[in-house]
Amino acid sequence: MRDDRKTIRSWVMYDWANSAFATTIMAAVMPIYYIDAIGGTDSDWGFTQTAAAIVVALLSPLLGAIADYSGFKLKFLGMFAIIGALSSMLLVLPGNGDVLFASALVVFGMIGFGAGNTFYDALLNDISSPGMREKVSARGFAMGYLGGGVLLALNILFIQSPELFGLKDSTGGSQLSFLTVGLWWLIFSIPIFRNVKVPQPAVRLSAAKHVREGMHRLRTTFSQIRQYPELWKFMIAYWFFFDGVNTVIVMATSYGTTIGIETSSLITALLLTQFIGFPASYLFGSLAVRWGPKRMLYASQAIYIVIVILGFFMENATHFYILAGLVGLVQGGSQATARSIYSRLIPGDRAAEYNGFLSFTSRFFSFGGPLVFALVKVFSDSSRLAILAVAFFFVMGMILLTFVDTAKGEREAERAIG
Repeated sequence: MRDDRKTIRSWVMYDWANSAFATTIMAAVMPIYYIDAIGGTDSDWGFTQTAAAIVVALLSPLLGAIADYSGFKLKFLGMFAIIGALSSMLLVLPGNGDVLFASALVVFGMIGFGAGNTFYDALLNDISSPGMREKVSARGFAMGYLGGGVLLALNILFIQSPELFGLKDSTGGSQLSFLTVGLWWLIFSIPIFRNVKVPQPAVRLSAAKHVREGMHRLRTTFSQIRQYPELWKFMIAYWFFFDGVNTVIVMATSYGTTIGIETSSLITALLLTQFIGFPASYLFGSLAVRWGPKRMLYASQAIYIVIVILGFFMENATHFYILAGLVGLVQGGSQATARSIYSRLIPGDRAAEYNGFLSFTSRFFSFGGPLVFALVKVFSDSSRLAILAVAFFFVMGMILLTFVDTAKGEREAERAIG
């Protein structure tokens, strides 16, 4: 049932559940543990991230197409949640030198996280009406920030004060944090599987027929998507915006390290982003309802431009905290708003398929920002000029967004369903 409070709360709790993986495994604890305890290198970690992104990008469109006509959105979400949670817990096993083993577990964890989010995002169309999607989407991101931040704070306590928990050292604290991520993910996922309902098809097909039909629908998506010009224009604008946001996320820690900011300050800044992001995402969603989602998306990209310009002048940890706070103000809300706009521009009966297509294309193009950063750094020998160059992606996103008529796009999507 759309706009049912219990259903929406259950959907939102999944963001609380899986964001623990994003903060502890992807951002804060595992990257450091991978190098210090496992013995991997920066390049090993980079190849691990690339492998996971490629697999998720290739899987998402096909699985999305299958999920739409089969009614298996929740089943696929459950399968990938279990894969991600179990992979997180198994990270307690790799020891020094087990680089391939640790990398494989991280890849499976990121597949569970990334592919699962394709179906989680697609459920937004099932649980909320178009007029509620800005608020509901923002609530999801807000709870994700809070849940990921709460568990990360506890995990940092495990690592920095292991003796309080009967652990020998910080290595044991890191291993315990991996275990808590998996348990947290599984436990807080229970509400979405108990309370969210998806219409089931009248006819059941074999697995082989599901795959064949999924491939057929995927080909249809590729051939028909240009029949929705406003959707197509929004997707192009989104690729630039997503690339800019992704670059800020993945390069912030290394940039901070390069200019001499200590690891403890970097982790503190990440926590600051999480806890500011919680109320800010709620506020962003409310403002998107009042002032319009497109206008708020403009505002967020303008703030990101300010962030990278200030990053050029950053000198110390205090400056980094200020920038982390600004990121927290817009990161969740802007992504939630983009998700809600996209949900209105796609045919509602093929939401998973189109979310899978967006996941594939945005991940495919996400190499652009880090590549520009790296090339500017190589040719200028300046990390500051490299971070400044990221502003290009937000400027392009704003320019391209001006050509999108969201009202016309919604009419196009409605005609597709009819």
